[in-house]
Amino acid sequence: MNGKKDVLILAIESSCDETAAAVVKNGREVLSNIISSQIALHTLYGGVVPEIASRKHIEKINQVIESALSEAGSGLNEINAVGVTYGPGLVGALLVGVAEAKAIAYAAKKPLIGVHHIEGHIAANFIEHEDLEPPFFSLVVSGGHTHLVRVRDYGKFDIIGRTRDDAAGEAFDKVARAIGLGYPGGPKIDRVSKDGNPDAIFFPRAHMEDAPYDFSFSGVKSAVLNYINGCQMKGEAYCQADVAASFQKAVIDVLVANAMRAVEEYKTDKFAIAGGVASNSALREAMRTACEERGVKLYYPSPVFCTDNAAMIGAAAYYEYRNGTRHGWDLNAVPNLKLGER
Repeated sequence: MNGKKDVLILAIESSCDETAAAVVKNGREVLSNIISSQIALHTLYGGVVPEIASRKHIEKINQVIESALSEAGSGLNEINAVGVTYGPGLVGALLVGVAEAKAIAYAAKKPLIGVHHIEGHIAANFIEHEDLEPPFFSLVVSGGHTHLVRVRDYGKFDIIGRTRDDAAGEAFDKVARAIGLGYPGGPKIDRVSKDGNPDAIFFPRAHMEDAPYDFSFSGVKSAVLNYINGCQMKGEAYCQADVAASFQKAVIDVLVANAMRAVEEYKTDKFAIAGGVASNSALREAMRTACEERGVKLYYPSPVFCTDNAAMIGAAAYYEYRNGTRHGWDLNAVPNLKLGER
């Protein structure tokens, strides 16, 4: 990839409720990708509890890193740099990964590279698609983010659209809880929707006149809650699958419409989706159809690289390393880090 010597990145990700470590070669080849998930624990509370997440990261991070190095057959002496998510995310969770990465990089005398979490999600597409090179457009849809991004080059981004309120994944979680599916909402709504009629109930699609690429999902979430409350007040039953499918279609219609508006205005022929919601089967199908109609090549990662993982951080860190990015021992967690900030 870089013409000469292979570059190995040890990557660490702890921004929310997955403790993850990976070894990535030349930004594209995953030698190991270890993920310790806390989903079962947080399901008891109906969502992520930040304090519990931080404690679990502390318990798991050393063994996850040891497993990643062991599976890759690498020692710290063979690693070229240590990459770590330093924002955005839960501040306590981020601090665990950042402190660990700084300690390892300092002790092993390796460069330290802080990685933006969203840049990691976009870079997940590089792992399985050798032909994907910037420039291209990307839609990042996860529990915490909904961004429409122009990727000008490796590590160089323009955000042209973002959510004004709830992220798409956050809306999925809240609606899933309201209709009795529980946490995590995204995969459960995807599954239940297959048995529902997406045209059974019309839920609103928000469009911003002043910012046509921005998103808003609080309105559709409220509309679902109002519909359920209305049924309960009248003593009427509602079909869980129809509500899930109709809500999912409302969200996907907006995501695809904004994405295709960008495709047409910016005349791009490559589009990548990323983030946890990118594993949603209905979104993939709708994006595939829309891109095919416009002669655009669509990219998306395998589900394991859509949700939070360290392999995507390793891919992003490799390109930051190649661009000369290095962080000092004063690197700190930045919970509200903006894409493109250093």
